[in-house]
Amino acid sequence: MAEIQAFLFDMDGVIVDSNPLHRESWAEYNRRQGVETTEEMQQRMYGKRNDMIVRDYLGQHLTDAEVFAHGAAKEALYREMLAPKLQQTLVPGLVAFLERHSELPKAVASNAEPANIDFVLRSADLGRFFRFAVDGQQVPNPKPHPDVYLRAAGLLGIAPEYCVVFEDSHGGVAAGVAAGMRVVGITTTYRELPGTSLLARDFNDPALEEWLNSR
Repeated sequence: MAEIQAFLFDMDGVIVDSNPLHRESWAEYNRRQGVETTEEMQQRMYGKRNDMIVRDYLGQHLTDAEVFAHGAAKEALYREMLAPKLQQTLVPGLVAFLERHSELPKAVASNAEPANIDFVLRSADLGRFFRFAVDGQQVPNPKPHPDVYLRAAGLLGIAPEYCVVFEDSHGGVAAGVAAGMRVVGITTTYRELPGTSLLARDFNDPALEEWLNSR
């Protein structure tokens, strides 16, 4: 088993347990557009890049400019809703875990909008832990393709087999596995995440440190 030399983190569901708020903000934004959001639609949202979600929810006919405008407006609504509860939304144990493993280089690798990543890292004072933040707009193909994870590993200068990915979605796990990395599933969104090396409820789960110490 290759030595662990870097940690790569998804954001939504891993750094912040934000999927409930994304559900709420998508439902509200869609309602303003005259669209009622079903549970099936909500399930399709997890792990996707914003342009894919907007076209799924509001129509494939939209121009790129219209998709961008809808996505930006929805994410502004999300950040407005997140701001007063950001600290409570951080996944339990995250900050202590980052401090405990401060010697390992880390990056965020997420399909999330750049403005959301910047908002969370800056407002929660988490930017000090991460050398790089890679979003889905920086690569040709978003998750479930491996591009974001491969770019993050490349920026850190660490080969994929030495990286551990923290993910909460099926598409994100698929991206990490396709990148040739080991994946720890954080079960904030799904109880089962096929393809992971370990499942942990959050960063306080003792199984996580036991697994890392055994590598």
